[in-house]
Amino acid sequence: MKAVLPSRCLLFFAIAVAGCSADLSTKTWIFDRLGMLNGRTWWMWEDRIGLQTSLNEGALFGMGQGGWPVFVALSVLACTGILIWFFRGGAVNSLLITIALGCITAGILGNLYDRLGLHGLKWPPGYAPHRAGDLVHAVRDWIRVMIFGHTWPNFNVADSLLVSGAILLIWHAWRHEEKDEG
Repeated sequence: MKAVLPSRCLLFFAIAVAGCSADLSTKTWIFDRLGMLNGRTWWMWEDRIGLQTSLNEGALFGMGQGGWPVFVALSVLACTGILIWFFRGGAVNSLLITIALGCITAGILGNLYDRLGLHGLKWPPGYAPHRAGDLVHAVRDWIRVMIFGHTWPNFNVADSLLVSGAILLIWHAWRHEEKDEG
């Protein structure tokens, strides 16, 4: 096993903590300002980019609605796998993979916090009468984007970190493959 570089460990945890903190603080801020599930959009660029609160009980694009226990288990498994890959699998030796895994970990933890209901939101009577007063086990989304007149599903900072980390991993794999061929 290659030696673990302390600076890479620090970078990984700094990205994970800073990214998760940014995600949770922005979710709290916007939900405090706009409320929960009111349908209002605060446009920053009219009909292009805005802020609108929504709750996602599923995963990517709302798939698997209500399956939060499965997503909690998958999140824990993913974080465990990342830590094993980082410390035992040698990922710590690559700066790009360190950054990518830090971003992905931050995103996983931010959305896991929401899925566990740690934000403390409860279902309002008018929205889900059969669950009124129950703890919300859903990811808080708030970034609204319109692309060519079509609404992209709302997302959050954690989702952006997950996508950015995945893009970095793909880029690393592509660059690594290119070096192996040359």
